[in-house]
Amino acid sequence: MLLIEELAVEVGGKPILKNVNMEVPKGESHVLFGPNGTGKTSLMMTIMGFSGYKVTQGKITYKGVDITGKPINERAEMGIGIMFQRPPTIHGLKTRTLVDLCRGNKGADTAALANTLNMTGFMDRDVNAGLSGGEIKRSELLQLLAQEPDFVMLDEPESGVDLENIALVGEAINQLLHRGAKYPKGGIHKRPATNGAKSALVITHTGYILDYITADKGQVLLDGVLCCRQNARGILKWIREYGYKECVRCAM
Repeated sequence: MLLIEELAVEVGGKPILKNVNMEVPKGESHVLFGPNGTGKTSLMMTIMGFSGYKVTQGKITYKGVDITGKPINERAEMGIGIMFQRPPTIHGLKTRTLVDLCRGNKGADTAALANTLNMTGFMDRDVNAGLSGGEIKRSELLQLLAQEPDFVMLDEPESGVDLENIALVGEAINQLLHRGAKYPKGGIHKRPATNGAKSALVITHTGYILDYITADKGQVLLDGVLCCRQNARGILKWIREYGYKECVRCAM
């Protein structure tokens, strides 16, 4: 689904990503860990094609097509979607209108989707205006559910979400990724079949979202370089016990 080869990226003339290699197969969800400022969000923004993220080396291939030089709209039309960590407020644009635009000619019903995320009362508000952190995350997920992308990038989906709403967010992510089953108590997952499942790249700092979604693999991004590809829960346990400093030592 996604293949990144020897990718190097600069922002404002400063190197951010260095020789990144990543592969996300069809139907798999991968989790990306890493300390603040190491380039995780920059990687997502580069994959999505945002300006300001200059690729100086390597390439990004999606569904077998080199998209390194393609604009954002073409990447979205090809089936790439993103949930921002801090999306902007858009005055003058109603949430309902934006969701309808994301839906296009797809069969999903905007009102029904809004109901599943308890967003019905927010549909006639300007996008993200006056919304709490959890409400903004639900609005972002609503847009993605309407878009139905094949490859989804989620930047800290649990950030700013209270304990009452994180379960709802996790359930919506499972629906988005076609994982089927609702979240189990205690976060212990029976791995669902990936037949028909969407592919995903998820950034998390706390790891709380792993109690509600299934991750196939995990990776750590340190100083712009990917390392430590293994079981996501194993990586999280290691980080909680020893911190990223041990990841640095291991990567050397």
